[in-house]
Amino acid sequence: MKPEALTVGLVQQSCVNDVKINLDNCISGIKSAVKQGAKLVLLQELHNSLYFCQSENISHFSLAETIPGPSTDRLAKIATEYEVVIVASLFEKRAEGLYHNTAVVIDSDGSLAGQYRKMHIPDDPGYYEKFYFTPGDNDFRPIQTSIGSLGVMICWDQWYPEAARLMALAGAEILLYPTAIGWDQGDSPDEKIRQQQSWQIIQRSHAIANSLPVLSCNRVGFEIDETSATNGIDFWGGSFVAGPQGEILAEASYNKEYVLVTDIYPSKMKNLRMIWPFLRDRRIDAYPDLLCRYRDKN
Repeated sequence: MKPEALTVGLVQQSCVNDVKINLDNCISGIKSAVKQGAKLVLLQELHNSLYFCQSENISHFSLAETIPGPSTDRLAKIATEYEVVIVASLFEKRAEGLYHNTAVVIDSDGSLAGQYRKMHIPDDPGYYEKFYFTPGDNDFRPIQTSIGSLGVMICWDQWYPEAARLMALAGAEILLYPTAIGWDQGDSPDEKIRQQQSWQIIQRSHAIANSLPVLSCNRVGFEIDETSATNGIDFWGGSFVAGPQGEILAEASYNKEYVLVTDIYPSKMKNLRMIWPFLRDRRIDAYPDLLCRYRDKN
């Protein structure tokens, strides 16, 4: 008997300095994915705006919104109308002076199934996220929806195998990563290839190690640094869907907007975990040092 397919969609887009236009484009992408059969649609990280974290500017806090709020209200109407589960990525205003980089999951009936606040926050040239975002406090817990249990994380989280493992141990059936990553214009062609390949390989490894499909949706297009301190970021797109053995099921363009639609088979996890019993053979008695920042030699 064939495993049951779940059709998923990823909306890869370039952004402009207009929240309404960006959200309109997201919704157009969702509708396009639904027309192709998608029952789950993943949007890219911070899709409502330009990637404002290239600089530290207090005026950008005006982009933040509450959850629930205007964006979740609008997306909930789309989810209800098209009976689709939507994973969106918002700049959340939790309270005055308390902001998060937050993914929301809207179920196919328009209800807010849950939210995940980004746990790993980078602070590097061009990615000054610690200025804007407080680290999440809701742990690595999957969100239950009408189409399954979703292990939603965000961008920098995708580099940490511990995060993916904890989502799997808590019952996630799919790992999802809204993302904003790109190249510095000063990077050499070889370095660009190394960076992009590393980004994809680490996420494919999460699929293999946990016998789960992975969805990763990245933004695309060049965005300037308003301070001119850096060369700006050329977001490389390349959104992809990997199967539970790390196989690439579908992949988007690296230089243009794209609505990527393909089938995944979450139920394959059961057989794979019998064939490759990584969870059975884990030596949890030998891993206490994982709770250390670093194991000093002395």
